[in-house]
Amino acid sequence: MYYVIMGCGRVGVRLARALERRGHEVAAIDINPDAFRRLGPDFKGLTVTGVGFDRDTLIRAGVEQAHGLAAVADGDNTNILTARTAREYFRVPTVVARIYDPGRAEAYERLGIPTVATVRWTADQVLRRLIQVGGESLWQDPSDLARLVEIAFDPGWVGWTVAAAEDRLAARLPLLGRFGQGLVTVPDTVLQDGDILYALVATERAAEVSELLGRAPTAQED
Repeated sequence: MYYVIMGCGRVGVRLARALERRGHEVAAIDINPDAFRRLGPDFKGLTVTGVGFDRDTLIRAGVEQAHGLAAVADGDNTNILTARTAREYFRVPTVVARIYDPGRAEAYERLGIPTVATVRWTADQVLRRLIQVGGESLWQDPSDLARLVEIAFDPGWVGWTVAAAEDRLAARLPLLGRFGQGLVTVPDTVLQDGDILYALVATERAAEVSELLGRAPTAQED
């Protein structure tokens, strides 16, 4: 798949490298051509110098064929203008913006543009929202009968307890990541927006559990 990253700071570079490692094509945009040096000599993607919200710049970066775009420059205005242009004018399927101001972030979330903040946590969360990976195996037993899988979950699961989610999924959810820290779950742990969820599943059910978590659940039963 093809992705456009606007902003080649620490987050943008981390995203571009992570996407390439996963076999995706990447275009990087930055107003400062020297910023592309941070990508390193092994970066195989396209680099485009220009203003991220400029339509001609986005076209040169291949936005018309992009499956997703992440606006992760240092300025809120630049990021949101770029995100809105990509979403509303070019109809990019998945758009994510980095926003520093929490008030603005909430406003743009209501417009349907996912927003995230902070450097390392931002890169990981943007990547998960951008490419919407179903599940990434972090560990498997030697016989490959069981796996620990990192799974992106639909916002509809927010507010569910681990016990209720495990009952619905018929799978164990022993661990989650929250604000950059690991948390061993207990039955009454409540899933929050931005959590990174880990499921311990039989290998044959990994895809099924990923699919279930990737869509909104039906109403939680009392």
